[in-house]
Amino acid sequence: MNNKEIPSPEEIQRELAKFLKEKFGGTPIVQAFPQPDSVSEEEGGDEVRSKKWELEFDYKPRDIKEYLDRYVIRQDEAKKVLSIAVCDHYNHVKECVKTEGGCGEYTKQNIIMIGPTGVGKTYLIKCIANLIGVPFARADATKFSETGYVGGDVEDLIRELVQKADGDIGLAQYGIIYIDEVDKIATPANVVGRDVSGRGVQTNLLKLMEETEVPLRSPLDVASQLQAVMEFQKKGKIQKKTINTRHILFIVSGAFGGLEEIVGRRLRKQPIGFGAEPEAGTDKVQYLLAAMSKDFIKFGLEPEFIGRLPVRVVCRDLEADDLYKILKHSEGSIIKQYEQAFASFGIQVIFTDEGMREIARQAVPEETGARGLITVCERVLREYKYELPSTETRRLTVTPQIVRSPLDELEKLMRNPDLTEKAYMEELIRNYERDFKRAHDIAITFDPRAVSLIEDMASDRKKSVKDICDELIKDYEYGLNLIKSNSGRDNFTISREVIEDPGKVLSRWIRESYKKK
Repeated sequence: MNNKEIPSPEEIQRELAKFLKEKFGGTPIVQAFPQPDSVSEEEGGDEVRSKKWELEFDYKPRDIKEYLDRYVIRQDEAKKVLSIAVCDHYNHVKECVKTEGGCGEYTKQNIIMIGPTGVGKTYLIKCIANLIGVPFARADATKFSETGYVGGDVEDLIRELVQKADGDIGLAQYGIIYIDEVDKIATPANVVGRDVSGRGVQTNLLKLMEETEVPLRSPLDVASQLQAVMEFQKKGKIQKKTINTRHILFIVSGAFGGLEEIVGRRLRKQPIGFGAEPEAGTDKVQYLLAAMSKDFIKFGLEPEFIGRLPVRVVCRDLEADDLYKILKHSEGSIIKQYEQAFASFGIQVIFTDEGMREIARQAVPEETGARGLITVCERVLREYKYELPSTETRRLTVTPQIVRSPLDELEKLMRNPDLTEKAYMEELIRNYERDFKRAHDIAITFDPRAVSLIEDMASDRKKSVKDICDELIKDYEYGLNLIKSNSGRDNFTISREVIEDPGKVLSRWIRESYKKK
């Protein structure tokens, strides 16, 4: 479609009048689309709300990074750069809100993020928006087109930001716009003719990233224009609703595959000496960290476009250990999602440490970062989610064996449901050991006979494994710390004898520690 095929407001008005006349007869009153009037804050109705909305921002870069550490594993340097840029941006905005005379000169800290899929780019920005309390709108750059062509209008992003703010324009004007896959709208120098998916979109984004007024009613949205007609007929004028993009933070991202090669070729041509960057054999990330504006321009971004993105963030690939930590420690871990999925059928699921490590190992070849964890979990647990809800099984322990051979292990479980109950109870005890180690810096290990006894006690007394362990160990905490202080010993095996006669064993250990002291 080109511009000539898009109907004008007058043509829409004529078509609407024709439709109403054919439908209802007579002469319908449909007036032409008038020019909207500006609206003041005091006029009431559906006018712009919260013009005097004040931004509450009192974070330091370290505060933001510590918050991000709870959700995103690794990417420490990226988190630092983002934290600083976000503080610079919102501290400036805060001063602008306070200063009636204007903001003064300031280059907005728009950000470009570089890194492969699944390393947490989108999640980082979403977490920042949640922390600050501003709306967040995300889109892929490939969904947009130059105005007049099939595809979305970049200004729709701003309108979506207002929707995310529940119509509060005052709040939306301090929001965050995130545009992914920007590398896919890069236009290589050898492209001839009009480019509807690259250069035109970059050009349209330029004015948004600086400062412009965006109408909340899209001129290409027939429904919005019809609403304007009805508003005019009702009130005799149209209220002009716009949002200014001056204080909206723009963040774009992409994998930028091949950019490191462009940087490498440039660096190899440089004379060796001061300012020389990565040498042969240097990893991809080091080349990306050395990228300059001219490298992005050679890649296909417009000079003005990359010039509006002064802050550059490079995210690293995730390794198996990183993926394990995401499962184990991230507050946004997908483990919680699977716990909830099974809990909806009355089934308690627990993932062993080694089970999570095996999931992480299998996710690496997927080459989709943290998204690979979902792929592996879904492949491993699909049949369990299908079969177990229709059985009497109420416990499931995800072990390395289940991850490696899910169907074989499921068959064993179906034949002997007690196997999963025993594995579940044992893993709860191992979790208790790890928690005790973190709390007291003393390692305790329940031997197999002790584990069996604890399981029996929990079953007989109708108590949780944790409650039983707390009862058994509570009198040991002081004694074990005393032993550690006397002898330096910080590792203890809890046998069945310890459980059956804790006072006798503990007294013997303390006497032995004094002898060593």
